[in-house]
Amino acid sequence: MQKKIPVTKPGKQRKMLYNAPLHLRQKIMAAHLSPELIASKGINSLPIRKGDTVQVIRGDNKGFEGKISRVDLKRYRIFIEGLTREKVDGTNIFVSVHASKVIIKKLNLDDKWRKAIVERKKPLKQLKNEKTVEDKPQKSTKKSSSQPSIEQKVKNSTKNPQKKTVTDKKIKKPEKDIKATKKVEGSKTIKKTRSKRKTESKIKEGK
Repeated sequence: MQKKIPVTKPGKQRKMLYNAPLHLRQKIMAAHLSPELIASKGINSLPIRKGDTVQVIRGDNKGFEGKISRVDLKRYRIFIEGLTREKVDGTNIFVSVHASKVIIKKLNLDDKWRKAIVERKKPLKQLKNEKTVEDKPQKSTKKSSSQPSIEQKVKNSTKNPQKKTVTDKKIKKPEKDIKATKKVEGSKTIKKTRSKRKTESKIKEGK
């Protein structure tokens, strides 16, 4: 199977956002939950919907909090109640904010399908946390009984000293070699050849 290479060209990224279908646009328009909601619901992020209470955490309107009045999936922007600006002619219009610049403070759970999504995502995260805890190996503080300690090794070495490989005993020559050799002038030895031994044996038999 051919491996997919991630797209890094800016033009292609913009084209993907422009041509994205509706179900992907809803996923892109997701925001993080506040720490209180994460603790209570057990999930980190959800797609933004009309009726959610959000807080702006970045940009010119940082710190502003209010309900979402409209979600524009075409332009990837949200509009918050009370966040407006005045035009030259005196009329007020909503200021658009990107979903990545807000956190959700309160969820709108009027829709039963959204409730089901929250309940479905919660146990999945709990299962993942349980798996990660099980996979982590437990560090054993005590040394295993099978491996001897350094002190025990030292004691064993003093009790059972290693045997010397070189022995002081003289290596005995085989009897055949002793018979075949003849002592000449004390320490010097001359080995008889096979032919000489045969001639000597014949002479002895003749006598």
